Amino acid sequence: MPDQPSMVAGIVPVATDSERTPLPLTYIEDPVTIVIFGASGDLAYRKLVPALYTLFSKGLFRKDFAIVGFARRDYGEDVFRDRLSEAIRTFGRQAIDRTNIDQFVARIHYQRGNLDDAAAFLSLKSRLESDEAFPANYIFYLAIAADQFLPTIVNLKKAELISTPHAQYWSRVVIEKPFGRDKESAANLNLGIRACLDESQIYRIDHYLGKETVQNILGFRLANSIFEPLFNNHYVDHIQITAGETVGMESGRGAYYDRAGALRDMVQNHLLQLLCLATMEPPSNLTADAIRGAKVQLLNSLVPPSEKEMREKVICGQYTSGNENGVITPAYTDEEHVAHDSTTESYCAVRFAIENWRWAGVPVYLRTGKRLKKRLTEIAIQFKMPPLQLFRTVECAGDVCDLTLSRPNALVFRIQPDEGIALRFSAKRPAMQFVVESVAMDFSYSQTWQMSLPEAYERLLLDAMRGDSTLFTRSDEVEAAWQAIDPILKTRASKSAIPIRYYEPGSWGPVEAENLLSREGRAWRNS
Repeated sequence: MPDQPSMVAGIVPVATDSERTPLPLTYIEDPVTIVIFGASGDLAYRKLVPALYTLFSKGLFRKDFAIVGFARRDYGEDVFRDRLSEAIRTFGRQAIDRTNIDQFVARIHYQRGNLDDAAAFLSLKSRLESDEAFPANYIFYLAIAADQFLPTIVNLKKAELISTPHAQYWSRVVIEKPFGRDKESAANLNLGIRACLDESQIYRIDHYLGKETVQNILGFRLANSIFEPLFNNHYVDHIQITAGETVGMESGRGAYYDRAGALRDMVQNHLLQLLCLATMEPPSNLTADAIRGAKVQLLNSLVPPSEKEMREKVICGQYTSGNENGVITPAYTDEEHVAHDSTTESYCAVRFAIENWRWAGVPVYLRTGKRLKKRLTEIAIQFKMPPLQLFRTVECAGDVCDLTLSRPNALVFRIQPDEGIALRFSAKRPAMQFVVESVAMDFSYSQTWQMSLPEAYERLLLDAMRGDSTLFTRSDEVEAAWQAIDPILKTRASKSAIPIRYYEPGSWGPVEAENLLSREGRAWRNS
C-alpha cells in the first residue's frame, strides 16, 4: 500500500473565527471487519468500543463494517452487545442516541476462544468467510497481554487470516504496548512478528501520539517560521519533559506496573516520543516513512548517562504512605499486587544528551511518576538568558511585588490537562520604575475552539483503518528507543548502582531529583 499523507494537526490553518469548526476527517473508504482480541477486557470496554462508536456516530464508517469480539469468556452474543452498549453510555464522548447505538451494536459479534488454541482461529476464519456480514478487509487489534502477542499472530498466520502485502483485501494488526522489556526482547519480538507480517501490516500503538497537542508539536514547529530557527543549541538552554500523575496503583494497576516500572511504562515510549517530536529534524515531507525516519535518526543520537554518571543523572524513587487532603494513602510497597520488597520505581528522572549538530550541549531532562503533586504532561523548551542583564526583574502577587532573579523565556507545550501552548517572556511592568516581569502569551485549545478534542484512540483507530501508519511506531524506532533505555535498565538491575529514593505523595518526587538540575544551575519548572 502506498505511503499516505498524514493529517498532522496544525498544518492546515483556520482562516477566520467563523470558520473555526473541525476540519472533516478522512472517510474510511474500505469496508472493514475489526476483530478485537481481549474483547472482554478493560481496554476494549473503556476505550476501543466507545472510540469506534464515536467514529460511527460522526459518519466516518461505511455501512458495511463489522466488529468481532474474541475472548475466552462464555458470553452469548446478546449479553456481549448489552455489555458494550453499557460501555458506550458510560465512557462514550458523543451524545447518547438510542437509534445510533442500536445500529452500531447490531454490527457487533462475539467469538469465544482461547488465544493459544489454533482450532479457535480456524473457527474464526470459517465464520468470517462464510457470512457476508463480515467484509474481507481485516483489522486485528491485540488488546491482550504482551506475552500473547506473538502466539496470537502466529495463529492468525496459520489460519490464513493474514493476507499477503498489497493484496486486494488487506490485513492489519494493531499491537498495544509494552513492546518488549528491553532491546533484545523487542528485537526478538520484531523478528517473530515480521516472519508472519510485512512491516506495512504492523501498527504498534502508542496512545500518546494520538493526542491532539502531541500532533500539534510538529505543526507548530514546521508551520511557523518565527519558531523553528530557534530550536537549536544557539538559543535553547535545556529541555524539560514532565509526565506527572496523581494516581497510584488503584484498580489493580500494580499487577502490571510492578513488573514494568516508570522507565518501561512511560520513559521508553511516551516520553521519548514527545522528545522526538520536539527535537527531530524537519522531515522532507509528511509521509509516514519520512516522519518515522526522522524520529529514528533522533533516537540514534540520544545518549544516556555513562555508567559512572548513572547515580547522579538517573533518579529512581518510590512514594511512601501519606495523607493527601485528609485521605491516607498507602506506600507503593503496600499497594495491591505489589511485592512488599519491591524495588520497582514509581518515579524516574533522567538527564539525556543529544549528540547531533542541532542539539549538542543541550541537556534534556525527563521525569515521570505516580502520586505526584499534579496531573500534568508538558514539554518545556527553555531558552538561554540574554548575554547582559540590563533590567531589574520583579515578581508580583496582587499589589505586592519583589525583586527576583531574571526568568528565562520558555515555550511550553501542555499535553494534558488544559491542552495548549504558552510562551513566557519578559515585559515592562506598568510602573514608574523600569522593571520587567515574566508574563505569558497563552494559546488554549478550549478557548480557541469551542469543541472537544478528538480522543487519542479515535484518531489512531481511524488511521489504522485508513492505512496511515504515521502515528504508529516502526520496528527500528522501537529498538532505537530501547537502546537509549537499556543501559539504565542494566544498571538498575544492580540495586546499589541506582538506589531507590523515597518521596511523599503529593510532592514532585525525591529531593535528589531537584539536585539533578540544581547542580547545573537549573530547576524544574513546577517544583
